[in-house]
Amino acid sequence: MALSKTTRDYDEIRKWAEARGAVPSEVASTHRKDEPGILRFQFPDATNQKDNNLREISWEEFFEKFDESNLELIYQEKTAEGAVSNFNKLVHPESVERKSSGKKHAAA
Repeated sequence: MALSKTTRDYDEIRKWAEARGAVPSEVASTHRKDEPGILRFQFPDATNQKDNNLREISWEEFFEKFDESNLELIYQEKTAEGAVSNFNKLVHPESVERKSSGKKHAAA
């Protein structure tokens, strides 16, 4: 079973991404003024690696937007088969809590 972790820790996020060769990026079409757009990671062997819509940004820009948007990173270290996992998702903590409480409520 692949376990997911959640973090807001800059060092943990950067270490996880860099161990996979990933760089912080934004979806360029969502960029406004001096703010990065929607945040993503670009992985060297991913199908979206050559996506012109993704623009690499600095870690400083990434974490600034990360904090402004009050995000958390959900990620996996390994797949269910034990291989290195690139699974990640940037989420708002409130949306995760709502889904969790909704599931508990529905099961009651």
